[in-house]
Amino acid sequence: MKQIIAMGGGGFSMEMENSLLDSYILKQAGKRTPKVCFVPTASGDGESYTLHFHGIFSNYDCEASHLSLFRPPTNDLESYILEKDIIYVGGGNTKNMLALWKEWGLDKILFRAWQEGIVLAGLSAGSICWFEEGVTDSIPGNLTQLRCLGFLKGSNCPHYDGEVERRPAYHRLVKEGMMDGLAADDGVALHYVDDELFRVVSSTPNGRAYQVKRSGSRVIETEILPEFLGKEDQQRHGGRQKNAS
Repeated sequence: MKQIIAMGGGGFSMEMENSLLDSYILKQAGKRTPKVCFVPTASGDGESYTLHFHGIFSNYDCEASHLSLFRPPTNDLESYILEKDIIYVGGGNTKNMLALWKEWGLDKILFRAWQEGIVLAGLSAGSICWFEEGVTDSIPGNLTQLRCLGFLKGSNCPHYDGEVERRPAYHRLVKEGMMDGLAADDGVALHYVDDELFRVVSSTPNGRAYQVKRSGSRVIETEILPEFLGKEDQQRHGGRQKNAS
């Protein structure tokens, strides 16, 4: 089973007191102690970002690691990735991230990982990268269209409620010819199984996702109501958490 969990925003780096999305991601590996690898390429392998990941994920029953392309842990990146259960991609500059991935051949390794059933997840840059196209702020100025890996069909826009310019920019780009696609608020995750949208979940009761598509000269936006993971789900999905508050 192939899985991708694309978050508009949220998780450990944005929701300090809310573990719902991270717990949900860990659960999808179907293992008691999953091996989860953080890939912070988009942040320039930011040290504080990586340390924050390890600090948070030390509270879960998982084996946490990270992959730095600036300080590679091994010369065999393929074996390093393929021994994991979850690859968790952080936010930052998507354009730079994809360029580095292609230079190192990580794009092809991640495709193989996906095919072999390793869960691919991420937020922001770690969300749009899996689609054919994404809305990015990688280049200073206006939000722009970016060709991505194309594991999933269509386009993607994160931070739909968190950044006021995202919605009008996505509408403009789709109207100008960008592929139809899905947008997600911060705290909302699009869970794909075998190339198809399987489930939409949210760490907040008000989070939403949206289908955005062109119809003639207009852009039509259709709201998707996610499943709120909620307090009961937090207890169930976070049952492996060692130091729950």
